[in-house]
Amino acid sequence: MIAYALDKCQLGDKVREKEGKLDSTVSENGENWSVGQRQLVCLGRVLLKKSKVLVLDEATASVDTATDNLIQQTLSQHFSNCTVITISHRITSVLHSDMVLLLYNGLIEEYDSPNRFLENKSSSFAQLVAEMLNSSFG
Repeated sequence: MIAYALDKCQLGDKVREKEGKLDSTVSENGENWSVGQRQLVCLGRVLLKKSKVLVLDEATASVDTATDNLIQQTLSQHFSNCTVITISHRITSVLHSDMVLLLYNGLIEEYDSPNRFLENKSSSFAQLVAEMLNSSFG
């Protein structure tokens, strides 16, 4: 079961590479693992628990783009039948969500699906996506 969860959260190969494999030592607070790997371990725990509700509070804030992509891939593949509440400043973390609630100064500014936001170029969400794309490619 543990090996299954590690594989599903993209950590199986990493653990198998370690000298002790599943018996490897994990330092206090997981300090011998990267922040991204610790986030993936959290997803593995949720897979084992078979949680139906998952709250991600800035889960990808301290990880690189590649790890963010792994987390998003794991979420879409293994949590599609769950309620996932994502709190994020990273637009890419919510692009594939069913619905997005955009807050500004603690108040609800917009609430709709990402696709509907993107169809409406004047929406704040669409403008944030455009800014992100411009800073990435411009």
